[in-house]
Amino acid sequence: MNGQALQSTKRELHVLVSNRRVLIGVGAAGVIAGLAGPFGTGDYLGLLARLAYWLVLCFGTFLTGSLLIGPGIRALMARGLPRMGAALVAAVLAGLVITAEVALLNWVVFALPPTDPAYLADVALNGVIISAVITLAALFLADEAPADPPPSGATRPAPALLTRLPLEKRGALVSLTVQDHYVEVVTTKGRDLVLMRLTDAIRETDPTPGLQVHRSHWVATDQVRSARRDGARAVLTLGDGRDIPVSRSNVAAVKEAGLLPG
Repeated sequence: MNGQALQSTKRELHVLVSNRRVLIGVGAAGVIAGLAGPFGTGDYLGLLARLAYWLVLCFGTFLTGSLLIGPGIRALMARGLPRMGAALVAAVLAGLVITAEVALLNWVVFALPPTDPAYLADVALNGVIISAVITLAALFLADEAPADPPPSGATRPAPALLTRLPLEKRGALVSLTVQDHYVEVVTTKGRDLVLMRLTDAIRETDPTPGLQVHRSHWVATDQVRSARRDGARAVLTLGDGRDIPVSRSNVAAVKEAGLLPG
């Protein structure tokens, strides 16, 4: 695995493990399944062993699906496949990997070797169907989720981008920065990584006034505290003390915005 791919994987894991609601939901599913004992697990395993089995299964398959489906959709879309088609293909591929995980776990726990074609086909069918349903549901919810109402006392609507952040980090937008497949959204209340393209993130900053000053950076103009020239380029200093570079092609726009002396 090269350095860029490793960094992307680390960011995928960071986003997943920092979402408490998702982790609680996956854990709850494991506990409920462990108590119910579906698919015959109640007949072969005691309560503690059954809980451990379902928690391992739920978290393992969740992480596998999450890490494979997102990058898979992006890679397939980059090759010209439509979004829905890319999602289905990625879900099927993730489902097959999950099938291998389930078969291996069953081999360890139940001494059930993955040699029976009918058994493997049944596991694969269930894995692919579940992976596809979850993927399509996630896409649908992402497209249909309504925007949160603006904060109390706000004089203008809150940017749609803020609805993608945890509640405690929804402050005034400061900057957007590309981080591999993610955009780092910085607000006056914190920062978080969002899985989207910079151009799409910028479209969701309205009505916050701002400028894309570099192919990897956008800044809110009311958060710029000072500016200085750096040869043919420029550097903006934000309210939180960070310096953001301005590419040569964007210097004119920064001047027009009144952020940089002529």
